[in-house]
Amino acid sequence: MSDDTKKQDTAADAEVEKEMEGVPEHLRDDRGSEEDASDDLSAALESLKSDLEAAKQETLYAKAETQNVRRRMEKDIQDARTYAATGFARDILSIADNLARAIDAIPQELREDEKFKGLVAGIEATQRELDKVFAQHGVSRIAAMGLPLDPNQHQAMMEVPTDEVEPGTIVQEMQAGYMIRDRLLRPSMVGVAKKPD
Repeated sequence: MSDDTKKQDTAADAEVEKEMEGVPEHLRDDRGSEEDASDDLSAALESLKSDLEAAKQETLYAKAETQNVRRRMEKDIQDARTYAATGFARDILSIADNLARAIDAIPQELREDEKFKGLVAGIEATQRELDKVFAQHGVSRIAAMGLPLDPNQHQAMMEVPTDEVEPGTIVQEMQAGYMIRDRLLRPSMVGVAKKPD
């Protein structure tokens, strides 16, 4: 190495030292060794790798949550379509009840009277049409008579003392119950057998 080069290096070192005056020791980069720099780079690389892994996990969780939300939304939409007529069907049940009562109230002699045969046939046809429309929309009548009481479908209104059937068996139906597909629309109001006193 020439003297000029040594002088330049010494001058550069002196200039650097002069600039570093007043800088606290903990802020000075005195490492100087490649091993320390390599360790710092390795630590930084490991930190970045762990951050990347955490970001990947968060992305997977976000994708899974998005998929779950989409599935729930699709199910809600399907349920809304399937059970859209629930309110209307519940309201129309009282009309069906009144129509059934009207048919039951027609005495046999009026059914046979030529003047009323058309009226009776019309009321019965209306009842059949209503039942058909109910079936098209998934509304079905709940079976009750002679079956054991099912609190999910029947509402016990009274107990009837009798020895003819097992206690807990439905012996009287005061109001028909209905389901809309697999959901209860209205429970059957029933009388249930009990052992006589």
